[in-house]
Amino acid sequence: MKKDFISIKDLTEKEITDIFALTSLLKKNKARFNKVLAGKTLALIFQKPSNRTRVSFEVGMYQLGGNSIYLAPHEINLGVRESIKDAAMTLSRYVDAIVLRTFAHKDILEMAKYAAVPVINGLTDLLHPCQAMADIYTLKEKLKNIKGKVLSYMGDGNNVCNSLLYACARSGLNIRVAAPEGFAPDKTVFKEAAAIAKSNKVSLNLFSDPCQAASGADVIYTDVWTSMGQEKESKERKKIFKDFQVNKELIKLAKKDVLIMHCLPAHRGEEITDEVIESKNSVIFDQAENRMHAQKAILIKLLKK
Repeated sequence: MKKDFISIKDLTEKEITDIFALTSLLKKNKARFNKVLAGKTLALIFQKPSNRTRVSFEVGMYQLGGNSIYLAPHEINLGVRESIKDAAMTLSRYVDAIVLRTFAHKDILEMAKYAAVPVINGLTDLLHPCQAMADIYTLKEKLKNIKGKVLSYMGDGNNVCNSLLYACARSGLNIRVAAPEGFAPDKTVFKEAAAIAKSNKVSLNLFSDPCQAASGADVIYTDVWTSMGQEKESKERKKIFKDFQVNKELIKLAKKDVLIMHCLPAHRGEEITDEVIESKNSVIFDQAENRMHAQKAILIKLLKK
């Protein structure tokens, strides 16, 4: 039976641990796995632009001995030129797995429903699970034991924030989300993550005051204030989010050795300052690198028989 990678809520704590163990092996010894997916082909269907997601999947698949094919927005034009159902059923005859990067979350659910091969969520407006997996892996690398530590997320309760809620709840990491009124994480996601968190003795808390959320934090995480598709709101969002900037004043409220995270791309000088990005506390580019290693592990788990 085929398995998809749509949301971290679908994974058990053991499955996450197993993916991370494989991620470490892949990172330490690239050559050992250079033929593990030989003869396999990955389709990358992207309705949104990408740097890290596309490159990390393409290079990762190549390093595992497989092949990838990139399908730009105009080539399939899902739901317009061709239905998602027909695209899923057709591609399943050609490729071994599909990565979909799209807007509406229902689109990836439909793709997974009709595809006979594994479907991986490369990002939707609701979730970004590949990013959150790389983030938690990075924290395990840096902190060793993350259970009981505090991650404070600053800004828009977007797809990255939603996936972090699931990931922290599953992994034993306490999470605080500081967001302006009206920009909190998805209510259903928060409720589901809270249920998972309760069983793991993890705390999930919402704040309207970024200073309160940053106090004593082990990790401070932020993302852009204006995501793809929201460009018309940019001017207004800058006003709404101005007090949520991750700068040296905010960092002083956290622990001295606080780790700084950002999923990228960053709008330097908006949600985060250059000074903080370039500081010794920043693990931002380690996060970016680990996207590839974690995704290679996910590909192997889904495709290796």
